[in-house]
Amino acid sequence: MTPLRQRFIEDMLLRGLAPTTQRSYIHYVAEFAKYYNTSPDKLDLEAVRQYQLYLLNEKRMSPQSVNSFVTAVQFLYLVTLEMPWGKESFSRVRLASTLPVVLSPEEVAQFFEHVTGLKYRAVLMLCYGAGLRIGEAIAVKVGDIDSKRMVIRVAESKGRKDRYVMLSPRLRQVLRSYYRAARPGGPEAWMFPSWREDRHLSATSVSQACRDASRECGLSKRITAHTLRHSFATHLLENGTDTRVIQIGRA
Repeated sequence: MTPLRQRFIEDMLLRGLAPTTQRSYIHYVAEFAKYYNTSPDKLDLEAVRQYQLYLLNEKRMSPQSVNSFVTAVQFLYLVTLEMPWGKESFSRVRLASTLPVVLSPEEVAQFFEHVTGLKYRAVLMLCYGAGLRIGEAIAVKVGDIDSKRMVIRVAESKGRKDRYVMLSPRLRQVLRSYYRAARPGGPEAWMFPSWREDRHLSATSVSQACRDASRECGLSKRITAHTLRHSFATHLLENGTDTRVIQIGRA
């Protein structure tokens, strides 16, 4: 490992970036260096600009992905390398303003009829029924589910903050049925354990289960876990429910 890469990783750790964010930053910076076949500390803003054009025009990457690269190199140059450029020096691709795909309650029911496997059905129902991201849902522990207070504790979610989300009676019943069948363990056990020891279910496998169900359910809409999350919020608003969650500090 080069000293620059080591310092880059240490800076991300010191600023509390999530492991997934760290892996993403390392990937984008490594590909950037590989493209020029030189260390990033020998490159400048024009190199960043030309690489952005390469990602857009030749790699055909989405604006969101290109902007993720920009965020990574901005951290590298402004934090690790302490270059006096300023955030405004890193231009971003303008994103199209589009509304997210939202399913009707009937479409949600149709989708879940085609989710195979009790574990995948339960974790995707958690994404929908509590408005969680995949990474949050798979990391829920048995003890995070408080059936008496009707809340679920989400540990270190986006922004490294803990929060509580509501637990509806219907979702509680789904999770209870899953727990009785799967018996994942005590309060500190993962609610959705992997076949690998001491690991929870992977986001990749849940995403694949979601894609399979989306393909098989016969709906024309592309359905992802994020679609379920947006649908959850929309259905709450349509029912006149307050969508705010209880924010708390780190545990």
